[in-house]
Amino acid sequence: MSEEKKENLPEQEIEKENEGSIKIADEVVGIITGLAATEIEGVAGMSGGLAGGIADMLGRKSLSKGVKVEVSNRTAMIDVYVVIEYGNSIPDVAWKIQDNVKQAVEGMTGLDVKAVNVHVQGVSFPEDEVEAEVTVSENEDEEK
Repeated sequence: MSEEKKENLPEQEIEKENEGSIKIADEVVGIITGLAATEIEGVAGMSGGLAGGIADMLGRKSLSKGVKVEVSNRTAMIDVYVVIEYGNSIPDVAWKIQDNVKQAVEGMTGLDVKAVNVHVQGVSFPEDEVEAEVTVSENEDEEK
């Protein structure tokens, strides 16, 4: 390419032309987001969203299913759908999720994260408490 043509191109295009391009799939950003969100204490898991009014808990294999990612012009907007463990402060857990997701995505992809929106889809109760409540109520019914 002649010097005249190079001067007319923005610097970013010259760098890309010389070095190639990097494309990161939305699914990759979604998986990074899901892993970063579930690292936070108080997060019971990811939620697939409300389907017929019921939030379905998703396993580790489906981490990106509880995430909606929009990537354009090297920026990302992320929506995270989570279920919080009972007894935790929802705002505190949500802020930690936002910070951890932003750091993880920006650190691993180089994208500028404009927003991390946390959608709390439900509250998870410990199995022991639920079983204890069922046992107590069954015993009360038998006594009547």
